[in-house]
Amino acid sequence: MKPTELFNLNGKVAIVTGGANGIGAASCRMLAEHGATVVIADLKLADAQALADQITAQGGKAVAAE
Repeated sequence: MKPTELFNLNGKVAIVTGGANGIGAASCRMLAEHGATVVIADLKLADAQALADQITAQGGKAVAAE
């Protein structure tokens, strides 16, 4: 079994607080790559929206929240 099969998050929603920068942003990208819909919660809404736009442009699902 491949690692990607073990980490299949299709149909799941992940909420990442502090998700717009640093480790939070890396976590958001990784979760989206594995199929999760990511809610990027951050006090800097513009940064969260920019990351959500990047993720969706790459075929993932993400929304920004403050």
